[in-house]
Amino acid sequence: MIKFFYNGAPNPLKVALFLEEAGVPYEAVPVDTKRGDQHTDSFRAINPNSKVPAILDGDTAIFDSNAILLYLAEKTGQFLTSEPEKNRGQLLSWLMFVASGVGPYSGQAVHFRHFAPGENPYARDRYAHEARRHWQIVEDRLTLAPYMLGQDYSIVDMSVWGWASRIPFMMGDDAMTNYPSIARLMKEIDARPAAARAKALPEGHDFKQAFDDDAIRNLYPHIHASRQNR
Repeated sequence: MIKFFYNGAPNPLKVALFLEEAGVPYEAVPVDTKRGDQHTDSFRAINPNSKVPAILDGDTAIFDSNAILLYLAEKTGQFLTSEPEKNRGQLLSWLMFVASGVGPYSGQAVHFRHFAPGENPYARDRYAHEARRHWQIVEDRLTLAPYMLGQDYSIVDMSVWGWASRIPFMMGDDAMTNYPSIARLMKEIDARPAAARAKALPEGHDFKQAFDDDAIRNLYPHIHASRQNR
């Protein structure tokens, strides 16, 4: 049985969505990143980068959320594309676009909007701009068809879903009004029973709560010290 190491952040959520959608038996193993459990020797043996998600499939360890999605999709033959010879290139391109662009810039936009010490308007504006630019590319794509690969609901949509719910947190409460096609996709996926099960996985904190005082003290001591001195 697959062991799934996770918390409630965007990247683990999209893997949880796939596992639930595909009906893959798995053991959910929450990793308390507030306590720094991702930095233990046992977890680093699975993911040397000390981040969730990660999975163990027998003796095979896979880390990085989009690598996990691709591995599981190919292993199960589910949620790829109905026309692999035609669309595999598009699947890989969009999956890597989310992995290398949407996720990192969104994460940095959140960090500099909410958690970075001091005032750094250049960094905040740069990452906010890049996050908006990347999400606009996703929005434009979704104006053309129901899903990122056209008519096929796929791991690309799951990867988008993982991060899109954070758009208001990174850009403001009304930001989703700028992305009606993304909002449509989110509404559709959120209504799926698998999404409800993925979001209901038991664990002690979600993405925002993970950055409470204890987490900041443990993970970002310089930020905690600067806040204490204000």
